[in-house]
Amino acid sequence: MVKQSTLIILLAALGGCSLAPIYQRPAAPVAAVWPDSAKSPDTRPMPDWQAYFPDPRLQALIAAALENNRDLRIATARIAEARARYGIVQADRLPNVNLNAQRSASLSPASTSFTGKPFQAQRYDVNVGLVSFELDFWGRVASLNAAAKANFLATEAAQRAFRLSLIADVASAYLSLLELQERSQLAEFTTRGRAEMRALIGKRRDAGVSGDLDALQAEGAYQAASAEQANLQRQRAAAENLLVMLVGKIPAEMPAGRSLAGQDIPDDLLAGVPSDVLLQRPDVLSAEQRLIASNANIGAARAAFLPRISLTGAFGTASRQLSGLFGAGSDAWNFQPALTLPLFDAGRNAANGDVAEARRVIAVAEYEKTIQLAFREVADLLAARAALNAQLVAQQANTQAQNQRLKL
Repeated sequence: MVKQSTLIILLAALGGCSLAPIYQRPAAPVAAVWPDSAKSPDTRPMPDWQAYFPDPRLQALIAAALENNRDLRIATARIAEARARYGIVQADRLPNVNLNAQRSASLSPASTSFTGKPFQAQRYDVNVGLVSFELDFWGRVASLNAAAKANFLATEAAQRAFRLSLIADVASAYLSLLELQERSQLAEFTTRGRAEMRALIGKRRDAGVSGDLDALQAEGAYQAASAEQANLQRQRAAAENLLVMLVGKIPAEMPAGRSLAGQDIPDDLLAGVPSDVLLQRPDVLSAEQRLIASNANIGAARAAFLPRISLTGAFGTASRQLSGLFGAGSDAWNFQPALTLPLFDAGRNAANGDVAEARRVIAVAEYEKTIQLAFREVADLLAARAALNAQLVAQQANTQAQNQRLKL
């Protein structure tokens, strides 16, 4: 009894073993704070995209893109694929039980029979069978399960990252289109004004008041304005095509939109946010889950060097006659434990282990690179915000000065 209890405890302990390295998140290879950031952290929750982009037309375009964009559909379908793959691997942790029913018949010739006569035999079997269930002593199946789960979570995070990127791309394309529309209107106004000036100078030249040089300068100014107007029309058409591609299908009925000056988009969301918030970005989370998966695969590769124990068995009934299949004395069973120990595989398991280790090194580098890229994106935005604000103030002052000059 003591030996049986000891064996059970030993098997339970072995069943909980894992040869995968203990996962430790690599230190973020970036500074703890942003350059030129505020001293006090901003703890306000980030708004959703509807609150961030208040323009009704832009909201309708983003909603249509989230519904129709083909790349987002692909990313979403990959989540379903990864979830299904995780389910397949997870099923390996439980035994497969099948119901089997069969009839077999055989005929032996007289030359092989003890009686010297042909012998015919038949048999009926019905049983419930356990199909090669592996006892996961070394955590091989558990490691594969952990890797599949991490890959699923990585795919899910990648889809969220693409979704955010799509929202940003649609908003950027829409705002660029508004800018080009306003610039096109200004270019059209400028072209008309220079056309009128060209005509006026032409009349002055005909009257002998102006010379050919003035006429040529007016003609050059008009042609430059016409070229700029055509260039803006080309850019506007390209921006419209980009928006259509991102959205997938422009809604037939669109609400009225706001002007470029009336967008009222918050511009202080990054103030005081610590750099470790990058670890919650979907692209960083996806990279970390891929790192976790590579870490778990090392455990599976290490377990391949150790013995594998599997169980196969069945319990049911057997009889030579169909009528006696469930009668007394028809019970039948078989139990086949099997142990497989790799002795020589020409270095296959060692090579698989090296592959797993190399992939983990790659995953660590990719994770750190993802954090560095994210940090650079935010740092660039912080650096550009101050410069753009100063530029905006200067341009507004210049506009006021020009308006006053025109009034004088």
